[in-house]
Amino acid sequence: MAEENADIGGTIEDEDEGSDDPNLQVQLNAFRAQWMSELKPSSGATGTSDRLLRAKSLKKTQETAREEKATELFLRAVQEEQDGAVYEAIKFYRMAMQLVPDIEFKINYSRPPDTDRGGGNYMEDDDVDGEIEDLLSYFEQQLTLESSFPKICIPELDMTQTHISALPQEILMYIFRWVVSSDLDMRALEQLSLVCRGFYICARDPEIWHLACVRVWGRNCTKVVPFKSWREMFLRRPRVRFDGVYISKTSYIRQGEESLDGFYRAWHHVEYYRYLRFFPDGHVIMLTTPEDPLAVIPHLRTKNIRMDSALLGHFRLSQETDNQTKVFAVVCKKKEEKASEFQRNRFCRRNPPPEAEHSFHVGLHLSSGGRQSFSKLVWIHHSCHITYKLTGETVVTAFDLDRMYTPFVFARVKSYTAFSDQPL
Repeated sequence: MAEENADIGGTIEDEDEGSDDPNLQVQLNAFRAQWMSELKPSSGATGTSDRLLRAKSLKKTQETAREEKATELFLRAVQEEQDGAVYEAIKFYRMAMQLVPDIEFKINYSRPPDTDRGGGNYMEDDDVDGEIEDLLSYFEQQLTLESSFPKICIPELDMTQTHISALPQEILMYIFRWVVSSDLDMRALEQLSLVCRGFYICARDPEIWHLACVRVWGRNCTKVVPFKSWREMFLRRPRVRFDGVYISKTSYIRQGEESLDGFYRAWHHVEYYRYLRFFPDGHVIMLTTPEDPLAVIPHLRTKNIRMDSALLGHFRLSQETDNQTKVFAVVCKKKEEKASEFQRNRFCRRNPPPEAEHSFHVGLHLSSGGRQSFSKLVWIHHSCHITYKLTGETVVTAFDLDRMYTPFVFARVKSYTAFSDQPL
């Protein structure tokens, strides 16, 4: 084989010597050098790696060119859509997405305009995953780019009546405060933000979320740190919830009386509920009753409850040094109206019992249970304070927290936030 290669090489050399064309001589020399390099056994791996590198470089160049072309087509479509040529815009949109399917999410709207392109204010984004990190800024820039006088929203169809976008932003924000209402229905605010881009921007207004934080944690809530925004503070900082009721169910078996003949003894299954309803203004309702939640929950919608067994009072949140949030409440029975003079004199006693006020002090630990945040309250303290009006003496009785004190679990009630009494 080596002899045959030598013969071939000699034949080529003989032909080269007899040739007078310089171009042909150069081509033959190049062909000879390439042929000799391929014959060397050690050049196989190097040639393969070079070919792979060239293939990768070519592929990357093609992807870059394809993405640039798709960006140009997408920007052309945006310009056509702004000019009113909807069908032309659809054609360019389709062509751009055929080249790069996620080209829409690779457009950055925050960079300075490019005068060489028809789209003007759109540039290619560096985000490889095509995800929009700051959706609020994205929507704000979109509305600004679409019109020199941006509106909150644009009607989809022609209307003869005044559209909501014609209202000033101050009035729109006042409407949003009515949606949140004094009950702090932030869930309704989040649902309202799904209507359009403009409503999304209004629902993220820092003033609304700051007012909500002040209603929960008081006027001392002036710093947003360590959270990034007031909205993040409201969603992540531990707090009690106002759009429902906390329910604790307790059941046990109680031994009954023995029959006269001693043949059997009855056993009773006792079941009762404790309810806690918190309000944003600091009021709380506590109720212990055997009635089912379906019968009790409608009565706890407002603070003007008519159930005689209900206890009314105030609560406060406490952030302890161990990074635990606790709820302390003081409740007492509703003050009964004084009986008429006739009734007092009719059943007059010579030695009336001393007048005393009963108040109950409750301490609870706030925690999260399951998927819901701040949905569980665990007992840490329960006591009764009896204050005699005549002497001013106070007697405190602390209860043992046994298995009868089951934790409270939160249940959301839609009817509590169905109506708005006053704005935030």
